[in-house]
Amino acid sequence: MQQLGLVALGGAIGAALRYSVSIYLSGDGFPWATLSVNMIGSLLLGITAVALTQGLISQDTALILGTGVLGAFTTMSAFSIETLNLFQNQQISSAIIYVAITMVICPTLAFLGWKIGETFIA
Repeated sequence: MQQLGLVALGGAIGAALRYSVSIYLSGDGFPWATLSVNMIGSLLLGITAVALTQGLISQDTALILGTGVLGAFTTMSAFSIETLNLFQNQQISSAIIYVAITMVICPTLAFLGWKIGETFIA
């Protein structure tokens, strides 16, 4: 039950951060906020994963950061709906670019985060 509370605490923080980014990056119709949080979250989750596997953070800390904060901060569900909206609004090239960047850059940033973690944390 304590772990559920830790995830909930982290989730509250991540959700507030996500909302803050959406306010800051609202604008021209392209989903910059969602793209940004998914890229940042991917990078940070890579670093968190290394820190956990190297024993530098506890399982509880990983739950707060990875599952809680980053789980609430990143928004693949919003990504899916926003992609559909772009297609429905006939913004086909924007939709394709958005999907391509998300599917290529986010895993690349997670890998980069992992390597940064191995270099500076491990």
